[in-house]
Amino acid sequence: MSSIKIQCVLLENCRCGESPVWEEASNSLLFVDIPTRKVCRWDSLTKQVQRMSVDAPVSSVALRQSGGYVATIGTKFCALNWEDQSAVVLATVDKDKKNNRFNDGKVDPAGRYFAANRRSIYKLEKEEQIPDGMCIDAEGKLWVACYNGGRVIRVDPQTGKRLQTVKLPVDKTTSCCFGGKDYSEMYVTCARDGIAPQSLLRQPEAGGIFKITGLGVKGIAPFSYTG
Repeated sequence: MSSIKIQCVLLENCRCGESPVWEEASNSLLFVDIPTRKVCRWDSLTKQVQRMSVDAPVSSVALRQSGGYVATIGTKFCALNWEDQSAVVLATVDKDKKNNRFNDGKVDPAGRYFAANRRSIYKLEKEEQIPDGMCIDAEGKLWVACYNGGRVIRVDPQTGKRLQTVKLPVDKTTSCCFGGKDYSEMYVTCARDGIAPQSLLRQPEAGGIFKITGLGVKGIAPFSYTG
């Protein structure tokens, strides 16, 4: 296995970066910054980033089979048109619950977009802190970003055994996905909110987007929403 390399490819200073999704057609990485209400698209070829502002905290973004994207914005499922920077509401939940919002969202293999306010996946060792966003590799193993743990771990979902740990130079790792050519690269989002000014001095790349290469395993393409 080649040596693992970790690189901050975008100093975005996300307050809470989340939901990285690779778009193969444009060689781009989509992600959101929840509290700043922005959906972002980073072009891996030009290294340029485009941003779209929405009207509420945006917790996840996904590809749409018919074109464009879908996102969970506040308690709404919305279709995003990147060209004219517009969002169209597809459905709204919990209208009677003020200050509520989706926490995360993913598209399943059947093309359905799932979102939840809170979830628990499985128990991790205490040192890993809080399990957050995750993805699956081509061998069926889970990769989990550990919030406050500054790492992503590879876990066997059948046994719960930790197979691999990759530490990053930031504390608040939030989510991960595979991307790049043949999905051999991993992209990791993280947060800047909640880090004391003194701690930021030792992790100036907090809130950035990281690329990990040399993992020795590939991922699978993200599923697209069919609606």
